[in-house]
Amino acid sequence: MAMLLAVSALAGCSHFRAHNEDKYVYVIAKESYLRDRVAAVSNRTGEVTNGERLVVLERDRRFVKVKTPDGAVGWMEARLTADQDLANQFVTLGKDHLHDPVVAKATARDDVYLHIAPGRETDRFYRLAEGDTMSLLERASVAKPVSPGAAIAESEKAVISRAEKRAKGKGASAEAAAEPVLEDWWLVRDAKGQTGWVYSRLIDVNIPDALERYAEGQRIVGAYVLAHADDPDSGMINNGQTVTSIPEYVTVVAGWKTGLPYDFDEVRVFIWNVKKHRYETSLRERNFYGYLPVRVSMQTDPYGKTPDAAMKLPSFSFKVLAAGAPAPAPNPTTGLVVPAKTITKTYRLVGNICQRVIAPGVAPPEEAHPAAEVKKEKRRRR
Repeated sequence: MAMLLAVSALAGCSHFRAHNEDKYVYVIAKESYLRDRVAAVSNRTGEVTNGERLVVLERDRRFVKVKTPDGAVGWMEARLTADQDLANQFVTLGKDHLHDPVVAKATARDDVYLHIAPGRETDRFYRLAEGDTMSLLERASVAKPVSPGAAIAESEKAVISRAEKRAKGKGASAEAAAEPVLEDWWLVRDAKGQTGWVYSRLIDVNIPDALERYAEGQRIVGAYVLAHADDPDSGMINNGQTVTSIPEYVTVVAGWKTGLPYDFDEVRVFIWNVKKHRYETSLRERNFYGYLPVRVSMQTDPYGKTPDAAMKLPSFSFKVLAAGAPAPAPNPTTGLVVPAKTITKTYRLVGNICQRVIAPGVAPPEEAHPAAEVKKEKRRRR
């Protein structure tokens, strides 16, 4: 009896207990090695890579003993793995956004993680390598984490500011709370169908080389092929061959500031001049709250009376904030920017001219403007 109690006590004190409730874990590290023991000196028994599912055999406070699909068994750090619950959350996230429209394509600048929600401190799982491509689905803006040193500095500034205001006879209650610095995140889907949130500074939106010089210091959020122009003498070279079918684009543009209450504030259409073999602007509108996605299609003009009205021509549409609606702020929980009321604007490319599709005799609905509009005064003739 005493021997049975001693064995039970030793088993109870063991650091390596089997846990049947954690059947699987998933590798979140780029790659890692399995070892035959938890010790300073050990032997490698296998290698695992990101996203690989492993069978849990035993657990320690900091390590987990696993078995790979190839049969390799060994110990690895638990912090390099994700549990089944997190894996299920990523599966659900992918299903919820499976049919979302793609607003742009992008490329990873470096190795980046997909997070379950926007934010640097949120759980992460899949890892994309430098150069991997992805589809952008949705933007969110969340507060940037403040380092301890910066927090102390800001606290000291606030104390000094309150002291100065008291000295001037102003109450401390008059001090407005400092707004947090926001950073942008994108919900993306990679080539494997893996979905998650990526920090915007770690990716580059794919923009046609021919349009980069037209950015004028702004950020091209998306470029969409609207039509093609046939120009055998274009002089454009792609993969060593002359391009005869030149794409014409509709682009949407925004500033470089993060946390904006809109996705873009300018739209510009580039058509190809066959005679001069260059891009020219067919439409340019600025100063509005624009929201993705931009939808490109072939449409007729239900209000037109010309012969072109019945023809299906290249068209595009997007939403803008309606006049009188407040500028939306990012949701404090999700980071998403959801405007209260929007207007859909639709244009058709008729020849080389962009025409807005709108009912005749009806004034287009007014839209909100981020900046005050400046009315140009007519110059008097002398």
